[in-house]
Amino acid sequence: MTQMTPLLPPTAMSGPIRPTAAFMWRHPAHALAMGFGSGLSPKAPGTVGSLWGWASWLVIQEFFSRPVQAAWIGLALLLGWWASTVTARNMRVSDPGAIVWDEIVAMWLILFLVMPTGWVGQLAAFALFRFFDAAKPGPVAWADQAFKGFGWRGGWGIMWDDLVAAFCTLLVIALWRWF
Repeated sequence: MTQMTPLLPPTAMSGPIRPTAAFMWRHPAHALAMGFGSGLSPKAPGTVGSLWGWASWLVIQEFFSRPVQAAWIGLALLLGWWASTVTARNMRVSDPGAIVWDEIVAMWLILFLVMPTGWVGQLAAFALFRFFDAAKPGPVAWADQAFKGFGWRGGWGIMWDDLVAAFCTLLVIALWRWF
């Protein structure tokens, strides 16, 4: 007779897994969630992921129509939810800093809605997003705490606070343009 052991949360199995290139390439979800390496930055991986999102958006917008861009963002959001869920579980951390797909998709959404704009407008959007994502004022802090943990809920939480930070960024830009 085999003995049943209770299911333990991933953090109880052993310590967290350190993000490395080898870990990233072990599973497609890891590669996506870690922004194909941008999340491996030893300093400010969220900022590096946001920069990757900005740069990649400039390429995406050149090759795809607006409807395809919108569909691309929707698909990236769903794939990011899955990839974040899998990667966080495998890293044994509920919201690892190496997961930057949330920043990438948020930057895509922001740029999709503010383009066309010049370099200064794009830089302002990037700076505002980084402020809201890092400082987590008001609604972003709420969103960051709303879906904590592991599993699909935790994976959504990783994406959710960056979407709220994107919304705050877009709100500030809209108010700035209005006045």
